[in-house]
Amino acid sequence: MHFNDIQRVPSDPILGLIEAYATDANPNKFDLGVGVYKDAMGLTPILRAVKLAEQRLVDKQTTKTYIGGHGQTSFGTLISELVLGKDSPLLAAKRVGATQTPGGTGALRLCADFIADCLPGRGIWLSDPTWPIHESIFAAAGLKVSHYPYVGSDNRLNVEAMLATLNQIPHGDVVLLHACCHNPTGFDLSQDDWRQVLDIVRSRDLLPLIDFAYQGFGDGLEQDAWSVRLFADALPELLITSSCSKNFGLYRERTGALIVCTDSAEKLLDVRSQLSATARNLWSNPPDHGAAIVAEILGDPELKTLWMDEVEEMRSRIAQLRAGLVEALTPLGLGERFAHIGVQRGMFSYTGLNDDQVAKLRYEHSVYLVSAGRANIAGIDASRLSLLAQAIADVCHD
Repeated sequence: MHFNDIQRVPSDPILGLIEAYATDANPNKFDLGVGVYKDAMGLTPILRAVKLAEQRLVDKQTTKTYIGGHGQTSFGTLISELVLGKDSPLLAAKRVGATQTPGGTGALRLCADFIADCLPGRGIWLSDPTWPIHESIFAAAGLKVSHYPYVGSDNRLNVEAMLATLNQIPHGDVVLLHACCHNPTGFDLSQDDWRQVLDIVRSRDLLPLIDFAYQGFGDGLEQDAWSVRLFADALPELLITSSCSKNFGLYRERTGALIVCTDSAEKLLDVRSQLSATARNLWSNPPDHGAAIVAEILGDPELKTLWMDEVEEMRSRIAQLRAGLVEALTPLGLGERFAHIGVQRGMFSYTGLNDDQVAKLRYEHSVYLVSAGRANIAGIDASRLSLLAQAIADVCHD
């Protein structure tokens, strides 16, 4: 038999939490594992701007034909403006090109294959820790994956160790940086830290790949783009992966882009020809619906304003949940221990809870976190903050 030697592999640990949570009969359960935004009702809503854009598309679309290897032209233009700023000199010089991809994950895979095929011998450096899929995507493309320190065992951002390691990376290697809302830790670099990273990247001739999955969820749409624009303005070449899953709520529509900045418009044509050929072997043409929604929203001033307001609502709610959890933990003697939750940015927090405490939270209190102690702050029910705080206190004081 052909399949006799095929072995079963473990299921994804995060996706496995979905099933465990769904079958838990405890009415006071918390789903802080899966990385999706939830509103006050515990739902992952469709944004109002998205519903309006979809209705317009239903009314005016006349075809479902292919949209080409790089995707929708209007989407590529508008997402590049959102990331780099409408007045970016790179856009005016035609040094920027966006290739539409199936989500931010698709953008990462396209980037991985591009590096493997067109920049042979280059290794890639990831933060320790990082989003686990980063590890597998680049390894699957055959790249040598190495790591630089980021957050240590003391659950603190270690910029000094990060910079020291970056200063040892072989010239020409690729370094992946999280633009904001670091996944999984929630710890972000300061502007001074970013300037130091840029100096090293430039001095060692490294190729930066900036993963920008959470624009708008940290300090705001414009503020979160600061590091990306800093690098784009200072360097001749840059790779950026952008995702519309979180800030547009288009999780299942799989909408993202790989944005490439080159030193000239002519070189951009060379690079885009390679990306198109690589994408052809991966998915041929990207899906249209999500990108059409994004283009409709960003291209219409009224819809864009509504969308920006909704992004700010989500960002503000997450920030309030962070502050609220720290406040709820304070009377239990844990405010100082967990003060970092209020400092972190984005959906996720490295709580500092160990594996045993995470297991006790799950089996004794029906609180579901990823085993490393990562919590999706956006999954917290604000009306039950005191209940969650008491559960955390129980496992910490055991």
